[in-house]
Amino acid sequence: MSSADLSTVLDTVWVLVAAFLVFFMQAGFAMVEAGFSRAKNASNIVMKNLMDFAIGSLVFFAFGFAFMFGKDLGGFIGTSGFLGVGGMEHLGLKIPIEAFIIFQTVFAATAATIVSGAMAGRTKFIAYVIYSVVVSLIIYPVVGHWAWGGGWLSKLGFIDFAGSTVVHSVGGWSALMGAAILGPRIGKYGKNGEVYNIPGHSITLGALGVFILWFGWFGFNPGSTLAAVPDIARIAMTTNLAAAAAATTAMIITWVKNGNPDVSMTLNGTLGGLVAITAGTAAVSMWGAVAIGIIAGFVVVFGIEFIDKVLKVDDPVGAVGVHALCGAAGTILVGFFATEGGLFYGGGAHLLLVQITGVLATAAWTLSTTFVLFKTLKATVGLRVSKEDELMGLDRSEHGTEAYADFVLNGTSHSASKAI
Repeated sequence: MSSADLSTVLDTVWVLVAAFLVFFMQAGFAMVEAGFSRAKNASNIVMKNLMDFAIGSLVFFAFGFAFMFGKDLGGFIGTSGFLGVGGMEHLGLKIPIEAFIIFQTVFAATAATIVSGAMAGRTKFIAYVIYSVVVSLIIYPVVGHWAWGGGWLSKLGFIDFAGSTVVHSVGGWSALMGAAILGPRIGKYGKNGEVYNIPGHSITLGALGVFILWFGWFGFNPGSTLAAVPDIARIAMTTNLAAAAAATTAMIITWVKNGNPDVSMTLNGTLGGLVAITAGTAAVSMWGAVAIGIIAGFVVVFGIEFIDKVLKVDDPVGAVGVHALCGAAGTILVGFFATEGGLFYGGGAHLLLVQITGVLATAAWTLSTTFVLFKTLKATVGLRVSKEDELMGLDRSEHGTEAYADFVLNGTSHSASKAI
């Protein structure tokens, strides 16, 4: 075996291992969303996280990948490779196309699944299934083409190494629009503007999900090199430092504000730091990563409060604050902290302006397309379950099952009552 062949083998193995780590993040999202939601909706959360990956995998393979990485048309969209047919030589890959597709598939699944938690507890399952198809088919791939597929943002020099904007902000802006159109859970807001806390049923599950996601991020960011190169070590370090700094910052802020360190907000702080560093993980220094993490900690705490108490958009898991706001902030901060071209390193304002342009363009595209999507779903199949179904819980009303069949929930047990 030649050295070139060996290099290809090592690169392929590394990309596949990274893809498998990112796939495992689906379990992390499922646990975070289930833990931060009511027990009566846990099966529904699991089903959504399972099916957005399963359906998204098929749709992205057949069409989304081509829209994202096919031959460029006007800097906007790809036009070749549909149904897995046709060459992708223009990509110049050094790994098999199959390895690249599976890696990009798990990224597409991440963008899709972010919406699940923000719309938890009151969304029709059929509406979520259709949403998953559309976001994997066209909404996410178009932004991906702009930044990674040879589109107009990549030509401007836009830096989003692993997807703070391309993946996480697309999911976060979709979540914001979906939750706003859907409306809050019953009992979340009072008639006079009061904001009531509806706690999730298991901080333990939520914490397990965050640890899984943190672990998976070591595939998400270092894997985006698409090669087993020494840079993966530095990328792993910047990823970890940002997460640690954001978690510590969120803990301190809530401790000072509320008198105790808030567990759920600290967990979300960790995720916010991971989201924020994803754009610049290969472009910033170690201390730059720490600074981005600290800023992300502030963005998470005050961003989630702003969404909840000012905009009054009910987001049970804090997905908008973590993914939309921290994704946008992290992408913009590359314009300050990039060691090559960043404002703080003598690069002037050019990169910063490019980063801001990418953030605003992605927000505009995603908010406008998901507005049309969710309004269409609301007018056709319906977006929200009935009041009776919401109070009963989506496990029973949507799936005819219970996640905790042997436990008493809200004073009653459906299984026990049937047995009696």
